[in-house]
Amino acid sequence: MPLITRRTALAVTAAAAMPIGRPALAQSGARTLRFVPQSDLAALDPIWTTGYVVRNHGYMVFDTLYALDSAFRVRPQMAAGHEVTNDGRTCTITLRAGLRFHDGTPVLARDCVASIRRWAARDGFGQTLMAHTDELSALDDRRLRFMLKAPFPLLTQALGKLSSPVPFMMPERLATTDVNQQIREAVGSGPFRFLPNEWRQGASAAYARFDAYLPRDEKPDGMAGGKHVNVPRVEWRTIADPSTAMSALRTGEVDWLETTTPDLLPLASGQKGVTVSTLDPLGTYMLLRFNSLLPPFDDVAVRRAVLRAVNQEDYLAAMAGDAAYYRECKAFFPCGTPLSTGAGGEVMDGRLDAAREMLKASSYDGRKVVVIASADQPLLAPVGEVTADLLRKLGMQVDLVTTDWGTLLARRASQKPVAEGGWNIFHTFAVAPEFMSPASHLGLRGTGRAGWAGWFSDPTMEALRTDWFAAEDDAAERRIAAAMEREAFAQAPYVPLGQVRQPTVYRDVVRGIFPASAPLFWNLDK
Repeated sequence: MPLITRRTALAVTAAAAMPIGRPALAQSGARTLRFVPQSDLAALDPIWTTGYVVRNHGYMVFDTLYALDSAFRVRPQMAAGHEVTNDGRTCTITLRAGLRFHDGTPVLARDCVASIRRWAARDGFGQTLMAHTDELSALDDRRLRFMLKAPFPLLTQALGKLSSPVPFMMPERLATTDVNQQIREAVGSGPFRFLPNEWRQGASAAYARFDAYLPRDEKPDGMAGGKHVNVPRVEWRTIADPSTAMSALRTGEVDWLETTTPDLLPLASGQKGVTVSTLDPLGTYMLLRFNSLLPPFDDVAVRRAVLRAVNQEDYLAAMAGDAAYYRECKAFFPCGTPLSTGAGGEVMDGRLDAAREMLKASSYDGRKVVVIASADQPLLAPVGEVTADLLRKLGMQVDLVTTDWGTLLARRASQKPVAEGGWNIFHTFAVAPEFMSPASHLGLRGTGRAGWAGWFSDPTMEALRTDWFAAEDDAAERRIAAAMEREAFAQAPYVPLGQVRQPTVYRDVVRGIFPASAPLFWNLDK
């Protein structure tokens, strides 16, 4: 698979759509696409939160200046192209003509400037970009300009990243909202309009085709290319119980389940007119994250003991059932992505006896380890029990707290001691491209309390990340990435659990679903 390089990103120039909402059932026509997302749409702001369901909502409503295709190449999207001066310090991006927001106003360069600034305040890659930027301004209605302190060849890759938060473009009046406050409207320039009067948290959301959207005259490819909308309306229906969702699909009440649990797949596979497939060929990257602030996992020796004890097959079989849907991956950059080397991964040998001795030699004092787990995320539902069983075998006391995903996220944000509502371990997942680069890999940041939940601190990792941005060629990038993986296996900010190709299930009336790192609702038909 081609490596994303600085030269590839700089070489990109000018050369370079499905429906759902329970209150609207009476409006549902034969061509309305009815979709069950992985979880409820509880927020509208894809910059304020990194939740995938909000990101997927964002791809319907908003658009991006650049996007990554299936080979991870950066391609223009809202941008007609860009020019870089010979010294590499000025990049001018020109917007495509005729772009409009859902409220009828034209998309202007100043909207994009404000959107980039708000996104960059929440995103590590964006923060790095802005640290290299002296000035970001709108030259006129269609041109925005970066004046850089030094060449930053990854600029367009930053603006095309598909990991959350995605740099979506929105009207200036929304983009100037305090980054710590949620926007309360979902008005973008993307292929679908959000229908706010039909949004019911915990139940449904609905979208209508944006007739003024201008798709690129290109074939769809990954998150890039032409976004042609063939269905007039999409309804998202929240059905938390997987069995109920599967019954709704089998009876034709809904058309598409984003995912389901392994035990329900035989029901779908055995029914005429229903297809079981997968969306992302690379699979979803699974992980066990430690809270590095609190005992016992503030001690790297305890983290190392757990990392060594993990047998990925135990987790993968529990999550996916059928081996056709998963792969082991002892690497900190997901397998199948350009920088994945697995350097240092030999320490994950699953030797429980050796891991017990490591734990005995550590500072672990017998205290209870609080594992917070999600019951309503099909992929994550089994893993809390797997981890609790593993820790007990290792010699730890365990308190397994199982909640819904929203409650877990709220508790995950706490840096307080366990007795005051804190935690020690949670599990999560990321689409592989989200963790494929040091630029966007939240789990490898070593910035402590300023970083991602778990608050891992490692100056060596941060120095390696800085070196990666300064690497002169592909070989240097890969050498540094290998050094980052070795450091991660030594410091254990989290435990990689392998990769799962989540099954997606749909009725055959839906045509044109194509592989991507998110469920996409353009270029489909019903």
